[in-house]
Amino acid sequence: ALAKLRADMLVIDLGTGTGAIALSLACEKPKAKVLAMDFSLAALNVAKQNAYHHNLNNVIFWQGSWLSAIADNTLDMVVSNPPYIKVDDPHLSQGDVRFEPKSALVSGTDGLEDIRMIIEQAQRCLKLSGWLLVEHGYHQAQQVQQLFLDAGFTKISSHQDFGGNDRVVIGQLTV
Repeated sequence: ALAKLRADMLVIDLGTGTGAIALSLACEKPKAKVLAMDFSLAALNVAKQNAYHHNLNNVIFWQGSWLSAIADNTLDMVVSNPPYIKVDDPHLSQGDVRFEPKSALVSGTDGLEDIRMIIEQAQRCLKLSGWLLVEHGYHQAQQVQQLFLDAGFTKISSHQDFGGNDRVVIGQLTV
């Protein structure tokens, strides 16, 4: 995201949680305007505290559901680490994820329900040439790339995590 983010951009982090992505972007690009959105007020309160501790004043916190309340053609970039696990995934009962809210992890029968919604809404909210970056499961890159392509995004690419797994798809809206 940092490679594409310019100082004058308006970027939104959907499902910000504790604010890790939004606050990192705000810290690295202090002249950018960053919106941190989450439907959980408790998560937003944690994110606000984290911003306060890092003296960040270029972040606006907003309670909402994905991009439903965002005006058309207003955003330069949308970033999100949305839920992407299938509802019947056996990993949900193992390890640390057992203690996470299911709403932060599970996204329908194929794990892509929220990603589909974000892509659809991003088409409306992004300015022409705006960027969409979405984290996904280690085995979902090809499916997510196809969703981006079907929605009219170009310059689509995948980026790997430190384990060498495709983990983020990025694309530019040019339609």
